[in-house]
Amino acid sequence: MSKSTLRLFAVLLTVAIVVVLFAGLDGLPRNVRAQIGTERTALTAAHAQLSAAQDEVARDLKAEPVLFQAIPSSQQYADRIAGAAGVLQAAAAKLDELGKVEKRNRRQDRQVAESLLLDERRLRTAAVSDASAVQKDAAHWIDLKQHLPQEVREMERDYGAIHSFDLAPVATAVQKAETDWPEKRTDLETRLAAARAMVADSDQVWQQTAEQRRLAAAGDYGHLNFGSFFAAGDTLKTDAAELPRKAGELKSLSGQLYDSWDKLLVDLESRGPREKIRTVRTHLTDASAKSGTTAADEKWVDVSRGQFEGVKNDLGMAIEHKPAGKYDMEAERVAQPAGFAYMAPPGQSNQYGHWENNGGGQSFWVFYGQYALMRDLLFNHNYRPLDRYEWDGYRNSQRSGQTYYGRDEAAGQSPKYGTQGTHTQQSYSGSTYAKGGGFNDSKYASKSGGYKDSKYASPSMRDPNADHSGRTFGKGSSRPEPDHTFRPSRPAPSFHPPSRSPGRSFGRRR
Repeated sequence: MSKSTLRLFAVLLTVAIVVVLFAGLDGLPRNVRAQIGTERTALTAAHAQLSAAQDEVARDLKAEPVLFQAIPSSQQYADRIAGAAGVLQAAAAKLDELGKVEKRNRRQDRQVAESLLLDERRLRTAAVSDASAVQKDAAHWIDLKQHLPQEVREMERDYGAIHSFDLAPVATAVQKAETDWPEKRTDLETRLAAARAMVADSDQVWQQTAEQRRLAAAGDYGHLNFGSFFAAGDTLKTDAAELPRKAGELKSLSGQLYDSWDKLLVDLESRGPREKIRTVRTHLTDASAKSGTTAADEKWVDVSRGQFEGVKNDLGMAIEHKPAGKYDMEAERVAQPAGFAYMAPPGQSNQYGHWENNGGGQSFWVFYGQYALMRDLLFNHNYRPLDRYEWDGYRNSQRSGQTYYGRDEAAGQSPKYGTQGTHTQQSYSGSTYAKGGGFNDSKYASKSGGYKDSKYASPSMRDPNADHSGRTFGKGSSRPEPDHTFRPSRPAPSFHPPSRSPGRSFGRRR
């Protein structure tokens, strides 16, 4: 064969390949054609499902005419089945259109085909769903009739459970809480009244169904109103389950009023990320108690990156605070310096402490000795008496819904609280966050050799023979502050957080 002949064959082969390729590219995409085939199969199955549902409902109506005459919903069965058949017919029409599009096999019809597929699938699914709902409703009533004796027994059991439930302990707890916390009286009374109403309603339901229960027990289905009878049974069943839940919730809410708690962010770790939360809870025996039981626990909690970013500036702060006299769901969730929420307005006192004048015209907040453990847990064993100016700043920030970070004038107006705060960086210098360099250039950041080797240490600090005993912070003086401005009435307990710290009760001594 000559070269010219071979060249001609090559050209013809190339043209043939191009024609085949373009012919394939001009048709409907393969996945669209596959979906059309799938929908043909699904529509056939849907017709079978509809027919089966129609036959089963017809058998049920024929087998139990007396039952279904007493059930209002059964009067709509025929219309609902016919409606489902009409919807399925519309789906079939969409599939016929798809068949024409498939036969034309033009790529430009892809969007039309996908739209028709969506419509057909929606109609087919709705038709099957409607027919199945009718089928299930009919079967439901047949099943209830078969279990009618059991339903009567369950109604008796549920009614008995409601009337045997003792609301007296709950009412006692509510009455005490209302006396101690008058502002909660309306809410507690409303909740208690709702629980009592469930008992009264069950009496009414029981009396109204007396005749229906007699007919059910006698098997007189011709006169039994199945709809109202089973609705009454559902009411009793719901109330029997809800009454203990409502009572438990009410008792819990009453108890929450006697607890204050704070969730402190005591450590952070970017890897993970995670937070270490110390929960400090103090329980009061009554609203005017001058003593309480304080307990604490700490644990690491894995959080999302967004949650981590939301609190990364609040190390050492109470990221949640719930005062006594409030429900847990009313907890404050704007971060605040730990412990500030327990101070009374300047010049006033409360069960936690009082304001004391240092003799120089300055007032400082002093916690009572019986709350020394709570104070130490909140301030991480580094409590410095708070003056009224800090209280004023804190309250102003609270009123505007902002977080109060304070300011340290001795440190050039730096924030005092929170991750960047000078007080926090000292109090939490041993944290994982600090050891990981979280405080950056703070003198409290973890450094090899300890603080005495840092560039911020004084010459005397570097001197191994110097006195390195602790000093009390003051206005340029190394003298300790007067005892009455710093110390509680008893030595502050040491605290090495275990996985859970046991509660501790304190006396009424100030």
